Amino acid sequence: MESFLIKLPWWLVLAAALLRVAHSGSSGLKWVRVNVPQFKVPGENAQLHCDYDLGNDSLYSVKWYKEHEEFYRYVPKSRPPDNSYKVEGVLVDRTKSDSRKVVLLHVDWKTSGLYRCEVSAEAPSFASAQSEARMEVVSLPNEDPIITGMDAQYNIGDEINLNCTSGRSRPASVLHWYINEQQIQKPEALINYPEEHHAKGLVTATLGLRFNLSNRHFLGGSMKIKCVASILPVFSDDSETVVHSLPVRDMRHALLLVKSSSSSSVEATTLLTLLTLSIVIFPSL
Repeated sequence: MESFLIKLPWWLVLAAALLRVAHSGSSGLKWVRVNVPQFKVPGENAQLHCDYDLGNDSLYSVKWYKEHEEFYRYVPKSRPPDNSYKVEGVLVDRTKSDSRKVVLLHVDWKTSGLYRCEVSAEAPSFASAQSEARMEVVSLPNEDPIITGMDAQYNIGDEINLNCTSGRSRPASVLHWYINEQQIQKPEALINYPEEHHAKGLVTATLGLRFNLSNRHFLGGSMKIKCVASILPVFSDDSETVVHSLPVRDMRHALLLVKSSSSSSVEATTLLTLLTLSIVIFPSL
């Protein structure tokens, strides 16, 4: 019985080899996904998750980075399997960390940053993949914003000139004025003041409001002026700037209620409530 040896072109042999590698790789490491808290308050602990699908591959290592510095490594074949490294603002609780998560203790301002998880597979694929997400440490204001600048008496046509000052926070609170639930966006009505800086990086923001009082401001016999303070951390990357707002429950506001009458003048009285600062103006007799 005769046998025949067929010599194939080199390029066909190479293509077949690449096809086998691609096929075997398709059943290996598929994806990596990072889930970290978007916001944390100083002193809290933070749990960072790294989820992944190895397919038919075996895990070689999981490495965590803050910016470009490695701070935690998990290698299942090592003894012990995990190790942590000193990085500013990062304190790892190794007793609660493993191949899928890492726990940071007592976060502070220096903990803010971009966190990356890199997963590597064992031989023969040696595949690796990574994912990243940002965590920001913020300090919410403990006080409601304060409205100042009220006069004892106004007449229709008078200029209203108010200031709204936020409580101390980090980053600075973003202030917005509302008249009858409509946000004031006209630049000529808003006065921006420089931020005031305090200890521990805390900041106070102040925004002024200026307009002339007229009958059109009164709906159903009253006008409500509100100042809302919220924390809006700004994250930047190479392509765009993204603004993230904290939930509404983390916002604080001050309220000014103006009641009209047939009289052309009103008198001012201030009341302090538990949750908000309310300035109520009653008609003069």
